[in-house]
Amino acid sequence: TFIFKMSQPIPSYLIALAVGDIVSADVGPRSRVWAEPCLIEAAKKEYDGVIEEFLAVGEKLFGPYVWGRYGQRAWFPGAGVGASELVLTEPCAPPGRYDILFMPPSFPFGGMENPCLTFLTPCVLAGDRSLADVIIHEISHSWFGNLVTNATWGEFWLNEGFTMYAQRRISTEVYGLPYTCLEAATGRALLRQHMDNTGEDHPLNKLRVVIEPGPWGGFSLFVGVNPEDTYNETPYEKGFCFVSYLAHLVGDQSKFDGFLQVGASRYPSITADDALGFFLEYFPELKEKGVDTIPGFEFDRWLNTPGWPPYLPDLSPGEQLMKPAEELAELWAADGLNMEAIEAVDVAAWRTYQLVYFLDQVLQKSPLPEGNVERLSKMYPKISKAQNAELRLRWCQIILKNNLEAEYSKVKDFLHSQGKQKYTLPLYRAMWAGPEAARALAMETFSATAPQLHINVQNYVKKILGLEVAE
Repeated sequence: TFIFKMSQPIPSYLIALAVGDIVSADVGPRSRVWAEPCLIEAAKKEYDGVIEEFLAVGEKLFGPYVWGRYGQRAWFPGAGVGASELVLTEPCAPPGRYDILFMPPSFPFGGMENPCLTFLTPCVLAGDRSLADVIIHEISHSWFGNLVTNATWGEFWLNEGFTMYAQRRISTEVYGLPYTCLEAATGRALLRQHMDNTGEDHPLNKLRVVIEPGPWGGFSLFVGVNPEDTYNETPYEKGFCFVSYLAHLVGDQSKFDGFLQVGASRYPSITADDALGFFLEYFPELKEKGVDTIPGFEFDRWLNTPGWPPYLPDLSPGEQLMKPAEELAELWAADGLNMEAIEAVDVAAWRTYQLVYFLDQVLQKSPLPEGNVERLSKMYPKISKAQNAELRLRWCQIILKNNLEAEYSKVKDFLHSQGKQKYTLPLYRAMWAGPEAARALAMETFSATAPQLHINVQNYVKKILGLEVAE
C-alpha cells in the first residue's frame, strides 16, 4: 500500500495514475526521472542537471514553485512481498519536487503537466539533449494551468496561451531572444499550416469555443464541438499572440511579469472574462484608455471571431538565425547546386530550431530539382539520420513531398517508433495527398500500427484515410 498526500487542491483533469515496472534516478536537487528500466539510463543522461535551471528561472519570473511536496509513502505489514520492510518515507518539506515520468511510445502528446510528476513522451530522448528544452513548456504549466486553470474547455487557450508566453519568457532568459523568436516563428508556421488545413473561418479557430453536449448527454461530432477537437494550434499560438498583445499594451516587461505573478497566485479556476477583467483592474490606466475596444483589436474579437491573430509579436530578433537558414534553403532549391556556397555554411553549430526552420523552408520549396534531396541527405547526416523527433518529422515530410520512394522506410520506421499526434497526423496527411505508392504506404503502416495508437489518434488517422470511425 502506498499513501500519497497532497495539500494543494487541483482540478480533476490533473489527476493521473501511472502503473507499471517503473524505476527512478535523481537528476537535480528536487527532480528525478521515472521510466521503465530499459529507458532509465537514457532519461537520466538526457536530463541530468538540466531541469533545475528552468525551474529557478520560472520561480524568478512567476513566483514560488509550490508543487510536489510529497507526503508519506508507506509499505504496510501484510502487504505481500517485502512486508518486512515496514516504512519508506519521503521528506515532506519545501522546495517541492518536479519529477518526470517517461511514457510508452504510444503516448499521443508531448507532455501532460500532472502536478508533481509531468508525463512526457519518450520522443524527447534524442540522445544529445537537443530536445531537452521541450520540458520548459510543462514546467511553465506549474503556474499557468495548474495554479490557475481554465474553468471550462471552451477556453482552453487560457491554459495554453499563457503557458506558451511563460515558456518563451523562460526560454528568452536561458537561451536569449533570437533563439526564442526563432522557435516562436516555427510555432507561427504551424498555426498557419493548421488554419490553411481547416480554413481560417472554422469555428475552432477562435479562442472561445462553444462546446455543446450531444442529444444523449454525451459529446457528439454532429452537435456542437467535441472537447478533444479543441486540441490544435489555435489555443497555443493564437493564445500566445493574444497574451503578447496584452504585454504590448502594458509596454513594460517587468510590469507585465508582475501581473502574471499576481494573477497566477490569485485565482484557482477562471474564465477569460475573469482574466481580462483582472488585467484591466491591475492596469487601471489601460482600462481608462478603453484598450479592450480598440477597433480591430477588441478583446471580444480576439475571443469570439475565428481567423488569423489581429496582432503578431515582433520576431525580428530571430532573423539573425532565420536568414542563414533561409539562404541555405534557397541554395538547395536551385537548379544548379552551388556547392562552394553550400559548403561555406557550417550547420554543425546550429541548434534544433534553426535546423527545423531550415527544413521547413526546404519543405515549402519542395519538390526540389531532381537529385537535390539525395545530395542534401548525404551532405547532412546529422539531419537525415537524426534521432531528434522534430528533425525526423521534417525529413519524412520532405521525403514524401519529393516522392523519394527509396527513402519510404524512414517514414515507416518513424511511424512504427512512436504515436505522438503532432508527428503522426501530418505524415498521414502527406502520404494520403501523394501518389499511389505513398497511399499504399499509409494503409500498410496504419494496418500494422493501429493497435498501438491511442484511440483518438486512431480515429483521426481513419478520417484522413477515409476509413469508418466508430462512434
